Amino acid sequence: MSDKIIEKLRTLSTSSVSDAMDRLGIAGQCLGIKPLDPSFRLCGRAYTMHMTPAEIPAGSVGDYIDDVKPGEVVVIDNHGREDMTVWGDILTFLAKKMGVEGTVIDGHCRDVHLALEREYPVYSRGWSMRTGKDRVQLDQKNVPVSIGGARVEPGDILLGDADGVVCIPKAKVDDVLKICAEIEEAEEHIRAAIDGGMRLDEARKEFRYHQLQTREK
Repeated sequence: MSDKIIEKLRTLSTSSVSDAMDRLGIAGQCLGIKPLDPSFRLCGRAYTMHMTPAEIPAGSVGDYIDDVKPGEVVVIDNHGREDMTVWGDILTFLAKKMGVEGTVIDGHCRDVHLALEREYPVYSRGWSMRTGKDRVQLDQKNVPVSIGGARVEPGDILLGDADGVVCIPKAKVDDVLKICAEIEEAEEHIRAAIDGGMRLDEARKEFRYHQLQTREK
């Protein structure tokens, strides 16, 4: 997948992509995962991590970061745990320095102030102060994971904005782009029509609004 396609995807909203995926029957919405700041945006290929409860002695939580490439999105499946964190200030500092696109966690992060200060996009279920050290450890990387109920495979595209995060399967990117273009064109026509005085129900009917997200058979 070319960087040009990544940049095209970056211009889309998660709402449009969500609608396109509904039409394609793809459950790619990462539900419950929100940005630390609504101004954050991210778009990049997934570099996935799966966490498990720590062994004795415990393994590492975050030493993988040096292997992440610029422009990739760190994706951490911590099973939605709220009683510990798997991302903090040192990881934020280094990821920003390395040109990592952002981080998406099914779980909690901490040291929110630094992510905000350095404008490094972090999306998670929440945040607190309790470390994951000696509580969880990295089990596998570059494997399929689950983020907010969505399956994320290495190399899939994560798109995030103020509304949350969606995962676009790498094999479906072209299909999603095509349908997003149809959706955005129809919505632009609807806005123009109601601005010109047309009733909303009439405009939606004329431009087939209610069929835009209907699953294809």
